Parts: sequence; structure tokens; C-alpha cells
Amino acid sequence: MSDDVSDKQAIRAQLLEARRRLSPEEVRRAAGALARRALDLPELSGAQAVAAYVSVGREPGTRALLDALRARGVRVLLPVLMADNDLDWGEYRGAEGLLPAGRGLLEPDGPRLGPGGVLTADAVLVPGLAVDGRGMRLGRGGGSYDRVLARLDRAGVRPPLVVLLYAHEVIARVPEEPHDRPVHAVVTPEGVRRFG
Repeated sequence: MSDDVSDKQAIRAQLLEARRRLSPEEVRRAAGALARRALDLPELSGAQAVAAYVSVGREPGTRALLDALRARGVRVLLPVLMADNDLDWGEYRGAEGLLPAGRGLLEPDGPRLGPGGVLTADAVLVPGLAVDGRGMRLGRGGGSYDRVLARLDRAGVRPPLVVLLYAHEVIARVPEEPHDRPVHAVVTPEGVRRFG
């Protein structure tokens, strides 16, 4: 195993433990601040379609943001995890249209758009555990979003990539591997930072 891979595993463990220590109230307050800051982003305010995800557990909350985007008339696309860890997509129709799925995830009901559904997004909210000053993102290690970003690259589609994190998850350095791609911006409850 390379040093970068083992470094990633160690950082993941530390960050997931820090998330476990957050109180429900801290998670709720952060989600409200994240929604307000993200909604002000030009990348989202002018978007017709946004690929996003439903936060679970103590992930930085996305539910208020999803509902606010939908209320603006934005078409919100949500991932559907497939057996091979790739992502299909479906349209968000509100909280009542979310179904429990494997790994504790929530997925949209309704028709599937196929893995290429993400290509219609004007912006992509990418989940993560950390980002560094170069915009390099650390995910959970399943590779699902690495596939999404590679699919966007192959298609020549370059939507802004935005990650939502807690402030302490903006770290000095994320170990990177050749397939890793930087994000364009990070939103924390305290503010927005852009890269590149």
C-alpha cells in the first residue's frame, strides 16, 4: 500500500471521529449556515440543474439547501449508488420522495437518468471529508465520485465542483493520487474559499 493511500486512511479516521463528536445541535446550526452561504454562490444562483446529494448522519447538512434550490426552480439531481459503486442519478422531488437505500443512504424515487445524467448539471456538489489549499478533496474512499469526475472529464463537461465541509476539515494537505481532481470551491459555515 502506498504512503498516500495509508495517509488518506489515517486522515479519514481522524475526520470521521471528529464528526462523531459533533452534537445534533452543532450539525443543525452548521447545515443552516451552509445552505445560506451555498445559495449565495454564483455557481448555484445561476444554475438550472445542480447535482447534489442527501447528507446522512453527521455529514455537513444538505437538506435545507436541496429544498431551497428546488424552491428556486432548480432541477436537483441526486445520486443512486449502483452495485459496482458507480452512480446513477434521479431527480429530487422533495423529502417525501426519498427512499432508504444501502449503506444508510437516501435516494430519490422516480425514473433513473443513467450515469450520464450528471452531464446535464451546471454545478456539482461533491461530498467529502476534507479539502486542502489546492482544492484537493478527500472522499470516503469508495471511488464513486472519482468515476463521476472522470465521466465529466471524458465528456469535456466542466461544471464547477463545490464541496461542503465543516471549517476544521479544510486541512494543510490532502494526499493525492493520479486520479484525484481538485474542486473549485469549498463552503463551510464560516465562509467560502475558491481554488485555482
